[in-house]
Amino acid sequence: MSQLLYSSLASDPDLAELVEIFVESLPERVETLRQAFDQGDWETLRRTAHQLKGAAGSYGFDPLSPSAAQLEQSVASGPEQDVEAIRQALEELLDLCSRVRAGTPQQQGHEQETAGWL
Repeated sequence: MSQLLYSSLASDPDLAELVEIFVESLPERVETLRQAFDQGDWETLRRTAHQLKGAAGSYGFDPLSPSAAQLEQSVASGPEQDVEAIRQALEELLDLCSRVRAGTPQQQGHEQETAGWL
């Protein structure tokens, strides 16, 4: 089972609520990414990956940023060149997003072997 991802900022009482809001927004972002890929809407896919890259890092989910950057770069390189590279980058990012959790492992009863919300 894949390791769950918690924000490095989740234990900060001043930021925990913002981290939770970010986590709650992920399903909508994931759906936007999926729809954009399925519809060949490369600009929306690139823009959403770019936004997720910055937001994930800002909210302490550092592993998501390089994955979102890879997706953004794959799209920017031109989907006509390699749709399969875009698909792989998207799948990697979606896998990471499915493991994101609000709170801390201690608040969740340590790492839970659960399926993500995706």
